[in-house]
Amino acid sequence: MLKCVLAILVLLCALWLGAAIGETSIPFSTVAKTVANRLWDAGYPLEPIDEGIVWSYRLSRAVVAACCGGALAVSGAVLQALLRNPLADPYILGVSAGASTGAVSVVILGIGGGIIGLSTGAFLGALLAFGLVSLLSLKAGRASSMIILAGVAGSQLFNALTSFIVAKSATAEQARGVMFWLLGNLSGVRWPDAGLAVPAALIGLVICLTQARALDAFTFGRDSAASLGISVRRTAALLIAASAMMTSVMVSLVGAIGFVGLVIPHAARLLVGFRHGALLPVSALIGAVFMILADILSRIVIPGQVLPIGVVTALVGAPAFAIILTQRKARS
Repeated sequence: MLKCVLAILVLLCALWLGAAIGETSIPFSTVAKTVANRLWDAGYPLEPIDEGIVWSYRLSRAVVAACCGGALAVSGAVLQALLRNPLADPYILGVSAGASTGAVSVVILGIGGGIIGLSTGAFLGALLAFGLVSLLSLKAGRASSMIILAGVAGSQLFNALTSFIVAKSATAEQARGVMFWLLGNLSGVRWPDAGLAVPAALIGLVICLTQARALDAFTFGRDSAASLGISVRRTAALLIAASAMMTSVMVSLVGAIGFVGLVIPHAARLLVGFRHGALLPVSALIGAVFMILADILSRIVIPGQVLPIGVVTALVGAPAFAIILTQRKARS
């Protein structure tokens, strides 16, 4: 119980920082009073501009960033367990690239005739990409290295398809917006986006937590999981669908973001070990805090300019992953 309270406090502090820090610094007390005014009609006198920045821009952005980081981290932990490969994550396995292609196809090509939304298109693209990668890896061999190689090939294919769609069918304005979005962009998210991100992240996390013991068994191989009475195909399909759902929703909101699903689960394992009952919620918490801090850096590192958050996560995540690999080798 104490750990849950501490985790909630850490997340709330990170959200508080995300709402207060930016190009224009806003006092922490103003953030607290704004939340009190909006949620409980406290009636604190505040500058309308400051209150609008905190509530309509920064806080909603921080909430979506937290959901995105938590969802990608959980997806990475699940895929690494299912595939028994420490390099597995939604970005490397092509899920993010497929979701991007699906979302761009809906926005630019108008696939679905308005019936299919952006998130649905991203979800279908994510499932298509993972299905293609799985089929290719089965044809090449069941080794985990083959899965990663198939993922790299799938990522390149869907990234090329996205670029082709943008180059052929997008206007100049659409092309600029899409390319900036593909690098990860939180600038346009608002509370309606948070209303989609929060349930997607929570539902995905709950589904994965219900299968935590199965994930523990999958780390020893599918045969070991089957010997324990686990329905391997059904459980794997459920977990893959949950990971694809979380990834596709987040990609549809903020674009493709790398390294979060790869690095965060490894960092969480250093803290709590390999049991997924603890690993999944800790990965979600670290991923949420990491994305909020990365978003803060993206706003302040260059005065007057906002960096794509995917650039920040790569600049921070790549050295962090190198450090984690070095530590794992030293311990072994």
